[in-house]
Amino acid sequence: MREKHVLGAAMLMTAALTGTAQAENPLSGAFSEAKPLVDVRWRYEYVDQLATPALNHANANTVRLRLGFETGKAWNTALLAEIEAVGALQDQYREDPSVPGLHATYPLVPDPKGSELNRLQLTNTSITGTTITLGRQRILLDDTRFIGNVGWRQNEQTYDALRIVNRSIAKLVLDVGYLRNVNRIFGDDSPQSPYRGKSYYGNAAYPFKVGKLTGFTYVLDFDPITTVAAGSNPARVSTSTYGVRFAGERPVGRIRVGYTASWATQSDTGANPLTIDNDYQLLELSATWRQFAVLLGNEVLEGDGVIGFSTPLATLHRFQGWADKFLTTPANGIDDRYGQFTWLTKGVGPFDTVTLVAAYHQYEPERVSGDYGDEWNLSLAAKYGRFTGTLKYADYQADATTPTAVARDTKKFWAQLEYAY
Repeated sequence: MREKHVLGAAMLMTAALTGTAQAENPLSGAFSEAKPLVDVRWRYEYVDQLATPALNHANANTVRLRLGFETGKAWNTALLAEIEAVGALQDQYREDPSVPGLHATYPLVPDPKGSELNRLQLTNTSITGTTITLGRQRILLDDTRFIGNVGWRQNEQTYDALRIVNRSIAKLVLDVGYLRNVNRIFGDDSPQSPYRGKSYYGNAAYPFKVGKLTGFTYVLDFDPITTVAAGSNPARVSTSTYGVRFAGERPVGRIRVGYTASWATQSDTGANPLTIDNDYQLLELSATWRQFAVLLGNEVLEGDGVIGFSTPLATLHRFQGWADKFLTTPANGIDDRYGQFTWLTKGVGPFDTVTLVAAYHQYEPERVSGDYGDEWNLSLAAKYGRFTGTLKYADYQADATTPTAVARDTKKFWAQLEYAY
């Protein structure tokens, strides 16, 4: 029933605004410039995970539909509204680990069925060099290591927030925000969504000839949720994080050399019951020649033996392997050393672009000696007009000494087709 209310509210809002547009000239102009938002994605995900007792293989055959619109400007303000629905053609998977007994004999595939209001925002540009966005919105900062939309999952992560981006000083971009609710990928009906609280972020970026320097702070203060297991309580990831990031690239002969370095420190804040003092480090070096690119990297998230450095609002699937075994940093931290090869070419048969990616990860604890295992990733994507097809594979193999509480052997395969307008 709640899904019908969401859809009905969106339709009533559209009808009301359209009616007003007929009476008000600025609104009429704004709606005459409205653009539709259409995104359809079908995906099949297969998961084979070692466990005791043995788990069934997950088969998640899901379809996601997003429909919405974005108007032109009236009084320097534009409206964006979008609804989202996810359905399952085959639901042999566990969609929410916080719900006991719900397909508990299957591995986790966090693509819950249902519908909701995905985005509803007003964007104003009345102040010179400043963009103000209020409402339910998508936020992606830098490489999304700290704040992102988790776009890989069918139900994306959005924010009920006030965001202000200022560019009035030449080259300098100031981006600050207040986050009231984090609408997580598990959906509105989940015990672990949304994360409520009073969180703030600040991100300041300035480009130099050799690269862009960014300073950032993320103060996440979440209200406790008592209906979930203690380890899943968002209060445990209420933290203050301060850091810096530098990224750039330069030509060296016929090769473009890229480099990224980032460092951050994190402490507890708000209602967090733990005392936290962990750091984050990232070093990456890449080389691109024609359609070929090679990247080497080392990402380290510290752990104190009780809890690891946390990034609960990140697009985590982009980091530490596609098998998603380290979405929560282990208590002893993680040291991820990786390499990636990319081949991108244009005009292959009927396709506009074809991209092949192969990557390897070696995982170790940061705080103690040991070995978490390694992982291979492989993907092939082809784009044709507004359609994108993807085949993707991940194979994580735990070391014999890896505690099962940290990670287990896991193989995943995806086939996906998406249309975006």
